[in-house]
Amino acid sequence: MYRKILLAGVCALTLTGALASVASAEVVLNRGNDTDPATLDHHRTSTISERNVLQDLYEGLVTQDADGEVIPGAAKSWDISEDGLVYTFHLRDDGKWSNGDKVTAGDFLFTFRRIMDPKTAAGYASILFPIKNSEDVVGGKKPLEELGVEAVDDATLKITLNTPTPYFLELLTHQTGLPMNKKSVEENGDKFTTPGKMVTNGAYELVSFTPNDKIVMKKNPHYYDAGNVKIDVINWIPFEDRASCMRRFEAKEVQICSDVPAEQLGYVKKNLASEFRLAPYLGSYYLPVKGKTADSKLKDPRVREAISMAIDREFMAEQVWQGTMLPGYSVVPPGIANYVEGGVKAEYAGEDMLEREDKAKALLKEAGVEPNTLSIELLYNTSENNKNTMAAIADMLSNIGIKATLNETEGATYFNFLREDGPFDIARAGWIGDYNDPQNFLFLSESNVSFNYSKWKNKDYDALMAKAAVTTDLKERANILADAERLLLKETAVIPLLYYSSRALVSEKVEGWNDNLLDTHKTRWLSLKQ
Repeated sequence: MYRKILLAGVCALTLTGALASVASAEVVLNRGNDTDPATLDHHRTSTISERNVLQDLYEGLVTQDADGEVIPGAAKSWDISEDGLVYTFHLRDDGKWSNGDKVTAGDFLFTFRRIMDPKTAAGYASILFPIKNSEDVVGGKKPLEELGVEAVDDATLKITLNTPTPYFLELLTHQTGLPMNKKSVEENGDKFTTPGKMVTNGAYELVSFTPNDKIVMKKNPHYYDAGNVKIDVINWIPFEDRASCMRRFEAKEVQICSDVPAEQLGYVKKNLASEFRLAPYLGSYYLPVKGKTADSKLKDPRVREAISMAIDREFMAEQVWQGTMLPGYSVVPPGIANYVEGGVKAEYAGEDMLEREDKAKALLKEAGVEPNTLSIELLYNTSENNKNTMAAIADMLSNIGIKATLNETEGATYFNFLREDGPFDIARAGWIGDYNDPQNFLFLSESNVSFNYSKWKNKDYDALMAKAAVTTDLKERANILADAERLLLKETAVIPLLYYSSRALVSEKVEGWNDNLLDTHKTRWLSLKQ
């Protein structure tokens, strides 16, 4: 009897120990990302791959839920004045940084002033220009202290706007609205983003960053909602070659791929249908046109329009992208809020391709470009999908007597090159809406915006955008913005090409992945079936 009891006790203890071991095992998620972030300083970022990583590390005054909707973040609540100009945010009592310090309104004040400081040279500062005096502060015309942000006390932050901005809360979910730990940034300078020095207030904290390998994060125990965060460790793995991610996904080494190679979609739909996620996405795939030299023929809007006319977007969407993109004839994607009904399209959108090619040839002749005398370079960031797109465009341009060659550039440095006025003829670019409003796509072509890769300047366009910014009647504002887009399309400083859809591979073990228009999927909302 004693022996049986003893053995039963040993078995019970062994089972208990095994269960405890299972319970304490870390839940690790391997997530594929489009490329490595060029930086983890959110005032110097611009890409979706950087956003993906930063939204796990930091949390702004407001954030997004699993459906992409705005919800309270570091602020538990807020008040908006009757005139729509003043937002007063009340911070959480239990909001803490990863070092245990309390998140304060002073941290947010420091952050907003830093991004507007001319010394920071933040390319994305313009996204926050609705804040009072922000543009003058960035331009050095007013001191930082006159920026419309005030820390009323440690738990209260007041933001004053230039004009009512209907999308302001949604705008604050962008990485430019994420806070920085004032003490850490002042002590470490530009090294505040390095492992061991980075202090974050989001669901995760940084463990390591090995370029071309992975970024490792672990759950932040000081996060106010840490008890509901199910993933303990995230490995963010860069995959510029989408097919490489797919192979590791099939090998069960990666649970999420952020994109899928278009040329293998037939295989994906046949073999990975239950794990393939395809959803509408608020974004445009387009071509900035610049011209490498001052006397480039691409400086002539007739030449730019001819090139745009010669591109068969329907073929591109169906054959190159296998039906996962839509043909695009506008800068602003369809279905966006606060715009004119039906949107605005290039005049030749509905014309036959042969007719368009004839018109394109006539435009080139009018501009003094004889057949087979113009050679241009098509620049793109590393991706099979981008390569196939540019190769198809080169073939189409040969139909109107233009020779095009391809130039591939590594993704981590590509957009910095474009922002910093690097020389190119025609480049590949994409823009995903940070908020659901046409201004977020049209502001890219304003004269002094760093994301105006073509460096096109037009006073009439700038005047229309400035007028829209102070127009409170939404219908009137929509008409002004539509006039701006018509001008932009006629000048063809950028060539709209396609409208995005989001494509991903998501393991059946992953729970909490909800398709949404902004394709935002914070790890905070995900879990893994064991």
